[in-house]
Amino acid sequence: MKPLYIVLLSVHGLIRGRDLELGRDADTGGQTLYVVELARALAELPEVARVDLMTRRVVDPQLDSAYAESIEALGRKARIVRIDAGPESYLRKEELWGHLDSFADNALAFLRTEGLSPDIVHSHYADAGYVGTRLANLLGVPQVHTGHSLGRVKRRRLIASGVKRDAIETRYHMARRVEAEELTLGSASLVIASTANEIEEQYGLY
Repeated sequence: MKPLYIVLLSVHGLIRGRDLELGRDADTGGQTLYVVELARALAELPEVARVDLMTRRVVDPQLDSAYAESIEALGRKARIVRIDAGPESYLRKEELWGHLDSFADNALAFLRTEGLSPDIVHSHYADAGYVGTRLANLLGVPQVHTGHSLGRVKRRRLIASGVKRDAIETRYHMARRVEAEELTLGSASLVIASTANEIEEQYGLY
């Protein structure tokens, strides 16, 4: 079997290969570290030819210029590929829903320009799940998905804490998120969960 070319998708937050700004905001945390370390670890495997971690390109004078670089090496066989989607400025993940089709289109254009065809698309979180579903279907390749957290679980927790449904929708665009999760779960060839509890009590809501 030929070595695999894997595309990881993690759309939101601030992702770079060095000095991760974990905790800078709610979108740059554990998932950010997870996907960078995953890209590097996969690239070390002899069965893997290349790993591209695709995230959103951000051009913002208040942020490090690394986030504006289109390509950043993570090692000999891994790199971060930053894709344009929507305005250049940084957006929190709840503001990205209207720009995900652009991300998918530009990611596909990048792959075609580079003459690359992934063997696997591995998406992380609901936004990347939506993008990954589009890419996997267009390219005819399997999608692997890691949710990290789920919208229905968060909605239930917020309601239990006293937050009104309309306030949840206004702040978090939860209907869009849940719709993207349902689409992804219906399309993905493999869904990765961390624990049996996550499978039963979280994915069991879908």
